[in-house]
Order: sequence, then structure tokens, then C-alpha cells
Amino acid sequence: MSTPLLAGLAVAAAAYAGRYGIQAWQSFKARPPRMRKFYEGGFQPTMTKREAALILGVRESTPADKIKEAHRRVMVANHPDAGGSHYLASKINEAKDVILGKTKGSGSAF
Repeated sequence: MSTPLLAGLAVAAAAYAGRYGIQAWQSFKARPPRMRKFYEGGFQPTMTKREAALILGVRESTPADKIKEAHRRVMVANHPDAGGSHYLASKINEAKDVILGKTKGSGSAF
């Protein structure tokens, strides 16, 4: 009498485990791709080329066209007209100017 009951419980446990496994696999497949880590530190008083490269997500030796492309991508995400911060927008613009050699790094409006 207890053998059919135990067999039924074992089948039910296997079914629940399989269902959980399938749901876990589907949620694992549907997760968003890993996002790139952006610069998380605070700003230095005078922006350096290294800090500018970290803000834009490029290397210091990146060509000018790639720097402009990275600047546009970061500005789209942080533009004040789209709810971004004026401070961050000015720092992003300063980073572009520093890495392109247009300023020494102390031209922030803030």
C-alpha cells in the first residue's frame, strides 16, 4: 500500500523539479545581455585624459571619429533635454574636449 504512494510522490517531485528547471532555463535565456560597466568614480578637480577616456568608455589612443561616436552615445543617454543632468552633460562635453586636445581640462561650467 505504501509503495504506490511513494512512487506517486516521487513522480510528483520529479515533475515539479522538471517544471522548475524549465522555468529557470527560460528565464536564464531571456535575461538581458551584460551591460558594460561605466566609470563609477567621482570627478577629479582637473580632468585628465585618463578620466576623460573612462567617462566616454574609450581608450586614450582612440581615433577622433570613435571618440565623437562614443560622446554622442553617452550624451544621448545623459542629455538634459531627455531628463539627464546638466552637470553630467557638461562633464561629458569636457571629457570629449580633453581627449581631443581642445582644452586643458579645467573648462567645466560647474
